[in-house]
Amino acid sequence: MSGSSGEPQRRLGLFDAVVIGLGSMIGAGVFAALAPAARAAGSGLLAGLGLAAVVAYCNATSSARLAARHPASGGTYVYGRERLGDFWGYLAGWSFVVGKTASCAAMALTVGAYAWPAHAHTVAVSAVVLVTAVNYVGVRKSAWLTRVIVAVVLAVLVAVVVACLASGTSETARLDLTTGTSAGGILQAAGLLFFAFAGYARIATLGEEVRDPARTIPRAIPLALGIVLAVYAAVAVAVITVLGTPALGEAAAPLADAVHEAGTDALAPAVRAGAAVAALGSLLALLLGVSRTTLAMARDRHLPHVLAAVHPRFKVPHRAELVIGALVAVLAATTDLRGAIGFSSFGVLLYYAVANASAWTLKPHEHRPARGVPAAGLAGCLALAFALPLSSVISGTVVVLLGAALYAVRRRAWDRA
Repeated sequence: MSGSSGEPQRRLGLFDAVVIGLGSMIGAGVFAALAPAARAAGSGLLAGLGLAAVVAYCNATSSARLAARHPASGGTYVYGRERLGDFWGYLAGWSFVVGKTASCAAMALTVGAYAWPAHAHTVAVSAVVLVTAVNYVGVRKSAWLTRVIVAVVLAVLVAVVVACLASGTSETARLDLTTGTSAGGILQAAGLLFFAFAGYARIATLGEEVRDPARTIPRAIPLALGIVLAVYAAVAVAVITVLGTPALGEAAAPLADAVHEAGTDALAPAVRAGAAVAALGSLLALLLGVSRTTLAMARDRHLPHVLAAVHPRFKVPHRAELVIGALVAVLAATTDLRGAIGFSSFGVLLYYAVANASAWTLKPHEHRPARGVPAAGLAGCLALAFALPLSSVISGTVVVLLGAALYAVRRRAWDRA
């Protein structure tokens, strides 16, 4: 029995789906993106956070309506294919798989950087192996592990917020929004911070494993997004009131620096551990999403069909899990963290641009969102993507064009056959 015709089992309820979304989002923004966003936007950091949240809300609404209409593994790959045509679905899937594979490597490297800086690459590869093994034996085990990770990270973040706001060094005057701000800087900061919000779509890519997807997915996505926005805003405000945006922009480990400045050095080890755990949680959910999109594209032969197999016992796309895990391990052993994050952000924003364009085509009887939602989401995604650092824009554009060229070659071969 090959398992290629098997189907994943619908095991996840609303709570599990929300927790997977939280595990995808909580971590990257707080522990990795705050400092570069502060460098880009200065005192406009909070404005960038708000802009990222608006774009994420539009994307969440579009994704939720599309997921309810098309509750199958693959997310925007499926939506783009069904609503816009085969090429746009393929382009979304390509952008997602390539961009999020880089994001997986970035999360693995974050684990290594916080857990054991002297051996960051070795720890990163080990983390990829561990998470791939957990995902391989079934999404239910992955969901339970994600619950633990989210609980630990939230506890650490609450402790940081309390320590900062209760300290004698906290000054609300540091929240000044009038100096060191430019429109371009705010856009770039929003693009960097959007990297942290993007995990909500992981729920949609698990469409074949969620119970009652038409009801569960539209509820889980905005709920997870709202919780994360509240957490990010609280942490950003707390850290800024202690460090100020200039010092925050120069901080290598901003939350640990804020705790130190607040006079609670004993909390620093917990913050470092929380950062590693947060990145591990993001890696866990990211690998789930990438493997499910790979499964959907392999079913349609846009990727090797051998990757479409579903394990007869564990009911997961085991070959896709192993191949993606291997690719991420190689990247984690050889690449740079900053480059991986920038490249990933560009691909992910293009992915959601296709999602919003797809949502625009929904009819009234398909419970389409208000027209302004996908329009704002599409414009926001493109604006943030091309406001990213130039190196990320160039490399991302080259890889997307390469994907388009491969599609054209494959389509020509199919037409001749």
